Amino acid sequence: MGFKVCIFLLLLGCLLQVPERTMARDMKRASIVIQGASRIAETDENFVCATLDWWPHDKCNYDNCPWGYSSVINMDLSRPLLTKAIQAFKPLRIRIGGSLQDQVIYDVGNLQTPCHPFRKMNSGLFGFSKGCLHMKRWDELHSFLTKSGAIVTFGLNALHGRHKLRGNAWGGAWNHVNTQDFINYTVSNGYLSGTGVGASVSAELYGKDVIVLRDIIDKMYKDSKLTKPLLVAPGGFYEQQWYTKLLEISGQDVVDVVTHHIYNLGSGNDPQLVKKILDPSYLSRIAETFKNVNKTIQEHGPWASPWVGESGGAYNSGGRRVSDTFIDSFWYLDQLGMSSKHNTKVYCRQTLVGGFYGLLEKGTFVPNPDYYSALLWHRLMGKGVLSVQTDGPPQLRVYAHCSKGREGVTLLLINLSNQSDFTVSVSNGVSVALNVESKHKKKSLLDTLKKPFSWIGNKASDGYLNREEYHLTPENGELRSKTMVLNGKPLKPTETGDIPSLEPVIRGVNSPLLESNVSNFIKIRIRFMNKSNKSIE
Repeated sequence: MGFKVCIFLLLLGCLLQVPERTMARDMKRASIVIQGASRIAETDENFVCATLDWWPHDKCNYDNCPWGYSSVINMDLSRPLLTKAIQAFKPLRIRIGGSLQDQVIYDVGNLQTPCHPFRKMNSGLFGFSKGCLHMKRWDELHSFLTKSGAIVTFGLNALHGRHKLRGNAWGGAWNHVNTQDFINYTVSNGYLSGTGVGASVSAELYGKDVIVLRDIIDKMYKDSKLTKPLLVAPGGFYEQQWYTKLLEISGQDVVDVVTHHIYNLGSGNDPQLVKKILDPSYLSRIAETFKNVNKTIQEHGPWASPWVGESGGAYNSGGRRVSDTFIDSFWYLDQLGMSSKHNTKVYCRQTLVGGFYGLLEKGTFVPNPDYYSALLWHRLMGKGVLSVQTDGPPQLRVYAHCSKGREGVTLLLINLSNQSDFTVSVSNGVSVALNVESKHKKKSLLDTLKKPFSWIGNKASDGYLNREEYHLTPENGELRSKTMVLNGKPLKPTETGDIPSLEPVIRGVNSPLLESNVSNFIKIRIRFMNKSNKSIE
């Protein structure tokens, strides 16, 4: 299979502002060969996912309290921008959960314990007491999520009834009555049709617990018209022996989805966060985890699928002025590309709202830069993951997918170098030459297309070959800007509170690609159009 109908090139380039005397740069050439004949992996149709967490407003790290009122329990669900930000994905997968999910009590059935809000408590799990989810709030959440069109995965309390042993270990039997009452309430009200249910506990008892949960789900949904949800487990950091034992003990077709967490950038207050994000060798270390998770599942539970259930880059609420700025997209998009190569079906970003790593700003729900990175990936990158070979240096990251919703290929190119220009040739039935330039100037030309795109394919004679360009840059060229700019226009909610449209610039194939000022993220989309301006399928 050669390239058909369209090519998408998603370019993310790095610029660091440095003194004029260090402006010397070199020009490098790189060849990219895309093997479009077969897929090496496949993601879910709704690969991009975001989380909603339980943290209360007084959750603090490093003298910062960045959560505000963004919790599942106290977030203002009436804000139109929040709804519209989710609706823009059509749909967005949302995972409700987090560290405190095992402290949540559901105010339903014959509850034997008081149902109070989360309170700070030194002896409590993660420094907080148990907290309550009232069914009125659950009704409100369901109504909101239905209106926004979200696909929901709900993380259950799997520690209820257990007691803490030494260290992080928990013992005793899981008291599933409260969970069963909550599921019964959920099913009887027609909630959570066709979505996932998650649970996470420690130690070897977990395998037996998920068998119990599987039985509860099967019985609850036996006579229901709702689609039975997936059982998603365990939700924690990957350990090969522990995950293997879980799959062996629980047995075939019990666990549908195996999840793990990724926080490969370290703590949120690490002064080296930016350096790590721009270091290709550091970013590549986590590839082994994605590879091993997939291998463990294939060898011990091939009926299950791998998900990243939670990933915020830097733990403890993310990095201030890093996780919520443009520079984080180098890490985030690289993660999406890398994990998909290893058969990861879903990648859940911590968080949709809350902490410094929220896709949306707490309180205002104004999108941060990574929101637009997520939205572009969701709209452009299809399920099929393709093999790519390149002779370029490690600073040039390359990922390729089948295009979403049409024939063609989507390329994600990330230039992590702050001093190198690249002339990149792409081939597989298509000959493309372009420059990805990184310059040490506060104002410069970047990503100048010195040679036009050309098409060697089977439909070039059917119409005109046009190029769609998406130039995404940080405002004022600042890598830590909280505002992305698309084709020269800042991406901000409209006056009516809508998410701005992400419209490309349409250019003829022979026109040069010139981007004034600093350009760090460019998306070039090429497709055949006939004379009536309709795409040729």
